[in-house]
Amino acid sequence: MTEKILTTRKLGLPVLLLTILLFALSILGCVFGGLILDEGGSPALMIVSIVVMCLCWLPLPGLKVLKPQEALVLTLFGRYIGTLKGDDFYFVNPFCTAVNPAAKTRLNQSGDVSANVSTAGSAAEAPSRKLSLKIMTLNNNRQKINDCLGNPVEIGIAVTWRIVDTAKAVFNVDNYKEYLSLQCDSTLRNIVRMYPYDVAPNVDTTGDGVADDGSLRGSSEIVAGRIRDEIQQRVEEAGIEIIEARITYLAYATEIAAVMLQRQQASAIIDARKMIVDGAVGMVELALERLNDNGVVQLDEERKAAMVSNLLVVLCGNHDAQPIVNTGSLY
Repeated sequence: MTEKILTTRKLGLPVLLLTILLFALSILGCVFGGLILDEGGSPALMIVSIVVMCLCWLPLPGLKVLKPQEALVLTLFGRYIGTLKGDDFYFVNPFCTAVNPAAKTRLNQSGDVSANVSTAGSAAEAPSRKLSLKIMTLNNNRQKINDCLGNPVEIGIAVTWRIVDTAKAVFNVDNYKEYLSLQCDSTLRNIVRMYPYDVAPNVDTTGDGVADDGSLRGSSEIVAGRIRDEIQQRVEEAGIEIIEARITYLAYATEIAAVMLQRQQASAIIDARKMIVDGAVGMVELALERLNDNGVVQLDEERKAAMVSNLLVVLCGNHDAQPIVNTGSLY
């Protein structure tokens, strides 16, 4: 299906004025025709005026008003005749029908697709058949997906999109809004399954057969780019352009969040302990070298071992040291 733009139908105002003029003239014709009938004149004027009055409303359904960034897809007896684009007052064939299969479907900013949304206590508005060409945002609900290591993670994305081909959006898919939402869900699952939540050894996320450091947490820009490209490929036939895709929420699922937190804490403690031990060993080496170079005290191997042990206990301990003063001999 190829989009056809109608550009020669901007006659809304002249047709409206002509219709009002004909209606006013038909009313005057009925009035003067009735007076002539009372005087025994011909009823032709009154009959013609009544016929014109009954038919002059027919052009009114062909009057279309479009705001900026709006479009109207028109069909005539089931055949696609073109699309109106651009803000103006148009006149088209009164028998044309506007088509928008997603008129009753809304893409909420904070949820998934919801249909027939109405406000409580107020009359429901009739769905508009106009297509919005503005940039819109689809913020799907958070999904629970297993990463490449089998860990369940919760992730949410926001997709910025717009319609670029109205004919494809209306005729190639049943409901382009629901179609977009479903494609976002399936694409998100496919991409997330390729990555671990955090950097893991021996994991290939690019498909080149070489392990890399890709992860959902550390490579969010790359992951978002791959999600955007795959969604674009899937919705190309629906006439939709994906402008951007962003990860809005990422966390471990609640059932393993506590365990993973303990794992991260344990890893952090191990790294901290390793740093403390490395620093303590360096400080002990420096202390022994300074004592030996300055000739402050001569220590044999046994006293050096005792000093090293005491310094490591003091430097690597979790609590402040409680010194014990020895006034006697070590032996």
